[in-house]
Amino acid sequence: MKGIGVRGINITAIGGGGFTHETHPMLDDFCLRQAGQTKLRLGFIGTASNDDPLKVARFNARFDGETASHVHLPMTLDAQSLADTLNALDMIYVGGGDTEKMVALWRSNGWDRVLCDAARLGLPVAGVSAGAVCWFDRFLFNSGSGPMRPLKGLGLIKGGACPHYSTETDRQLALHRAVAGRTMPDTVAIDDGVAVVFDASGPVGLCSAEPDASAYHIKRAADATITQTRLSL
Repeated sequence: MKGIGVRGINITAIGGGGFTHETHPMLDDFCLRQAGQTKLRLGFIGTASNDDPLKVARFNARFDGETASHVHLPMTLDAQSLADTLNALDMIYVGGGDTEKMVALWRSNGWDRVLCDAARLGLPVAGVSAGAVCWFDRFLFNSGSGPMRPLKGLGLIKGGACPHYSTETDRQLALHRAVAGRTMPDTVAIDDGVAVVFDASGPVGLCSAEPDASAYHIKRAADATITQTRLSL
């Protein structure tokens, strides 16, 4: 496991894009660079999409020849088998989909403990959408029906996270209301086409694959108004 006990938390959160969306390939390259080596051993977790075969196929196609090895970690693995597999990897990539169901399943089968322990010990993590925001204290979720609502994340990174900020107007409005009402903490909102690197202290790096795309600190002021500040990294 790369950097075990040395590097600590190293999570690259993509607002939208990369191989599972078949857009912005430079974001995938940026993620790989965060592991600090070439020809790494990469694992893909597709729990949020119920191990969608199409996303697994896209993973295999994208990283064939780009990595020393690449393997899909199916949601049928028990916690010990997952831990054993992670020990042979240099990085994991977590795909998008239903964040609520993914986090609930991880908590029920022990994956949450295994993944958080591995991340704390230095296994670099990359993820898009659900796979990007699940690591925070809170994330904004929409199941596809009903209003967006804040949910509890895994708590590896303090604060909140929100993907798809540039493309979903309803998500922007819901996030501002939630932060103003303190049902979401101060949050990093990430546009599609953007990846932000976090360590335990917060954001430390950014890659934008679109000219005007970025990520933002969304914060509640003392008078309950919302401030939006573009990340400068």
